[in-house]
Formats: sequence, structure tokens, C-alpha cells
Amino acid sequence: MIYLLSPLEKEGTHALPMIEFTIVSDSINFTTCDTLMFTSKQAVISADRIDNNWKNYPCIAIGKATKKKIEELEGEVIYAPKAFYAEELSKEIVEKFAEKKILYLRPKEVSFDSKGFLSQRGISLEEQILYETSCVSYLKEKKPVEHAVIIFTSPSTIKCFFKNFIWDTSYVAVLIGEATKKYLPHACKCVVADVPLITSCIKKAKEVEKS
Repeated sequence: MIYLLSPLEKEGTHALPMIEFTIVSDSINFTTCDTLMFTSKQAVISADRIDNNWKNYPCIAIGKATKKKIEELEGEVIYAPKAFYAEELSKEIVEKFAEKKILYLRPKEVSFDSKGFLSQRGISLEEQILYETSCVSYLKEKKPVEHAVIIFTSPSTIKCFFKNFIWDTSYVAVLIGEATKKYLPHACKCVVADVPLITSCIKKAKEVEKS
């Protein structure tokens, strides 16, 4: 059985959402920026619910799902790197956007201090927290069955899974990217999706299931 730990439900998987999102801001301060930066699809969704004037600003989109959501909501993407490795990515932003005033619309918890890194290199980066992520709690009876293939779509889904359940050695984890893999305990058997998208994770999970 394939378990998907994302809040989204997808055909061919068993939904076991590990995280839920709460918007924590009721406005966005655009007064000092000329460019927006998003590192998650949920940040784009949250911005759109709070103030759709975000569409008036060019956007830096980190991640394919983030870029896709910006474009679905009719925003303008001016830069979308092919890969997201925090320090390398920040170096690219220094090179391409040194003269820009960037507003980073973000979750409460992030895995890399973009503001600190970029400010040391002369980039004017402001941040605003739009949403926070919390864990969904489950009874032990909801634990995935033996030999399950489990799709982790973010570091948060890993953290919340291990708050609820103990890993079974028969499990195989499918991870949405190398950045997420860093948060999985080394003893866990795992593979990484070819492309950092949920659809690619599901494809990889089905390959694992067949093998």
C-alpha cells in the first residue's frame, strides 16, 4: 500500500496527511519591496487568500510546484532555479537580484536562514510569515501496514510522522527531494523522486511497490 503524507489526496494512494496549515497574518506589507520570493506552494496559496495584490509584483519561485501555483493564480515568475539547494540558490539570488528589494513570504519554520545569508552579501531581503505548519495526531491503529511505501513531501511530514509512529524496517520511504532526505533517519530505506513533484513521488512509489 502507498501512503501519501501530504494534505492533498491523490488517486492510487492512501491519504494519511501529517500536517495542516494555519494562516497567521491578515495583511501583507508591500510598501518596501519590488520583488517577491516564495519557497513553497502553500505560501502562494496563503498570500492569495490574504491579499491578491501580490500578483502585481514579479516573483522568484523556488521549486516546480511553487512556480506552477504562481502561474496558475496568474502571477509572474521572473526566476525559477532548476534545483533548490539553499546556499547555492542564495548565491544565485545575489548574482541576479543584487539591486532588488525582495519580500520573502514564508512559513513560520524554514530549513535555511535566507535572510541572514543574503543580508551578509548586501541583498535587501525582508520577510513576512504568512502561515504555520502543525502536526496531525493519530492513534496507533492508523500506523501504515507492513511493507508500505510512504511518500514524504517535506521535512515537516517526516517530523510529524515520527511524532505519531515508530518506523517499521519493512517500510520504504519515497522522498520528494534531496533536501527532504536530510531529515529522514539514516536507518530508513528510501529513494528520491526523479522530479520534486508529488506526481513524480507517486510514480516512484509505484515502481518500488512493483519491485
